[in-house]
Amino acid sequence: MKTDPVSNDTKISVRDKILLTAHDLFYSTGFRATGVDTLIKASKVTKVTFYRHFPSKSLLILAYLHYRHEIWISWFESTLRRHLVEGKIPSDAISETLCEWFISPEFHGCAFINASAEAKSEDIESEIKEICRDHKIETKKIIALLTKIADERVVNEIMLLIDGAIIHAQMGMDTDDVIPPLRRALAGLIEG
Repeated sequence: MKTDPVSNDTKISVRDKILLTAHDLFYSTGFRATGVDTLIKASKVTKVTFYRHFPSKSLLILAYLHYRHEIWISWFESTLRRHLVEGKIPSDAISETLCEWFISPEFHGCAFINASAEAKSEDIESEIKEICRDHKIETKKIIALLTKIADERVVNEIMLLIDGAIIHAQMGMDTDDVIPPLRRALAGLIEG
């Protein structure tokens, strides 16, 4: 999943340049491991410019999570929809959507699971966790809507299976060892 929607020919604002840089660094290495000086250097902006757009690293973290939510949800919805329109049953459509993400060179797990884990003792912990919960709620709504699953208990179980698969893929388990058991578990849950 390519997350940078900006082509080389497109001019972007300084704020967006900082946000895109933060996205790449926070998603690949975490926001605790990414210092402000690293962000400034990678963004190729001055410290004054950085703080003019993001007065604190905490505000940049929140902006990153909102940005990540928008691009990931858009990708997830369109990819899942494509698989379903192709005639795949829901368990296969969900599994193949996740497989596309897992094999992407940009895959570093779920930014929202990662952020929840990193949020401990952050001054914005409750805001981070709220954004993460909202992300998971919207993901569940998309799954329920597109797969036409009305049973909330089933959708909650699907999310638990998905999050488990994401974590195992992030830990380095081969996609061929993650996707087939996920597909079988989803099929048993959805198709009965």
